[in-house]
Amino acid sequence: MKDRTLFITGASRGIGRAIALRAAREGANVVIAAKSAEPHPKLPGTIHSVAKEVEAAGGRALALALDIRDEQAVAAAVARAAESFGGIDILVNNASAISLTGTLQTPVKRLDLMMSVNVRGTFVCSQACLPHLKSSAQRGRNPHILNLAPPPSLEARWYKDHLAYSIAKYGMSLCVLGMAEEFRAEGIAVNALWPRTLIATAALKLIPGIDPARARKPEILADCAAIIFRRDSRSCTGNFFIDEALLAGEGVHDLSKYAVTPGNERFALDLFVD
Repeated sequence: MKDRTLFITGASRGIGRAIALRAAREGANVVIAAKSAEPHPKLPGTIHSVAKEVEAAGGRALALALDIRDEQAVAAAVARAAESFGGIDILVNNASAISLTGTLQTPVKRLDLMMSVNVRGTFVCSQACLPHLKSSAQRGRNPHILNLAPPPSLEARWYKDHLAYSIAKYGMSLCVLGMAEEFRAEGIAVNALWPRTLIATAALKLIPGIDPARARKPEILADCAAIIFRRDSRSCTGNFFIDEALLAGEGVHDLSKYAVTPGNERFALDLFVD
């Protein structure tokens, strides 16, 4: 990823931060795009703290305060990123909102948030970055879009307990299906990545009944993203990668370093996977 430019949404903490630091260690330019410009009372990390970490790790950073629900702000942020680094080669649609609530327990305001961030935000960010990704393809820079989204499914069990969230998250998956085929001929890869187990992020701690001790670290997804970004964008597209399977395909079977609790082998499965 050396000298390639990544635009990562929701990069102030968690998975987005892990991908940013992984890219930085390879000498990438990283745009940290997130709402957290100021410290949050319950969640660690800001765009500025991650920018410092990126530069300390060997990358170049651009911290941009961004609410991806605002399409004009997205367009301005993408333009600034492209101007700062001479283009954009990789978009990571990581920003997401979650509410694991049933139909009667989900306020419409929360439904609107999840649809606006997960589905609409992914679409808007992809739309804004695509002209730059087309240019990247023309220059032979191997452009990718990566959505943090699960394999699509019509199994009712994945919808019945948290319908609104499932619709919003699978909407990101459908963006992969459509855009991968739409831009296949132009050499822009569009793929999805999803964890088999829970991932220990700060936001996870805010969800009742979740035990972070049975989760893995975000770095497992960062390492998977690095593998995907090295693959040929003209042939590796339209895939729904699961982290364990992707690593196994690379000959990596010992995943113990990713365990939040050393020695733990009883991980909690994430949603949308068997």
